[in-house]
Amino acid sequence: MAEQRSFIKNLIIKLVAGVVVGVILAGATIGLGFPRVFQVMFFIYGVLGGAVFLLLDAPSMRPMSGLKALIALLVFYIVLSGLYIAGASLWPQYDPEDEKGKIEKLLLAKRKATEQGKAEELLARTKALEEKAKAINERLKSLAKDLPAEAAAAAGGVQTASVPGVTMADAKDIDRLGYEQWQLQECYNCHKLKGEGGKKRGPELDNIGTHMTADQIKEKILDPKAWMAEGFEKEYEKKKMPDKYKELMEDKDVAVLAAWLATFKNTSVNTPKPIKKK
Repeated sequence: MAEQRSFIKNLIIKLVAGVVVGVILAGATIGLGFPRVFQVMFFIYGVLGGAVFLLLDAPSMRPMSGLKALIALLVFYIVLSGLYIAGASLWPQYDPEDEKGKIEKLLLAKRKATEQGKAEELLARTKALEEKAKAINERLKSLAKDLPAEAAAAAGGVQTASVPGVTMADAKDIDRLGYEQWQLQECYNCHKLKGEGGKKRGPELDNIGTHMTADQIKEKILDPKAWMAEGFEKEYEKKKMPDKYKELMEDKDVAVLAAWLATFKNTSVNTPKPIKKK
């Protein structure tokens, strides 16, 4: 009886000591600014430390053998595993996507600064080229005063009535200029033309000139949501065609590409019918 009272007394003392140690550890983590999960974790460590010392004073178990010993071992294993798994599930779990998001936020400001610097440099170059082009254009106009009307129009950059946005000089070389833009903008990644390219994300365009004018094609390039190809509803909803060309391309380049595509009228190719959406 005295032995039992002594065990209970030690049990209470060590339990209180474990709680006190846990409170001290938790207080230290709070003072050091640790996250809340670590505050709780250190408190639990203190309590568990007290529990370990409690086991040292626990009375010895009677020896077991046979099936009874096997069952006791399995129950102990199940309880211990359950506590381990339950405890581990309470701690923060590592998520690679979360880490990627954090890194992205850290690099965002630097990336913006770098992109801004590049953009400013490109704008400065563009402005300088525009000034040179303007000077050359004025020079050509002054030289074209005594030329025939058609030659003067080509020299001055006058637009043709048949292809809005394309000068007479460019119209003579529309195949080369249009194909050049097709390659530069990598339109072949989504569209098939003359048997080359892909058509999984966008329609085949060999007969696009039968369905759309150059102006309508230009509108589609600058605003992909303005038109939808019949049968490509899912691609349209998912915005497979990017809304970036109004930023990447000059008006002249868009006009040249649209005028070139409008020349494709191969009725043997099943180019989907365009549907006006805006």
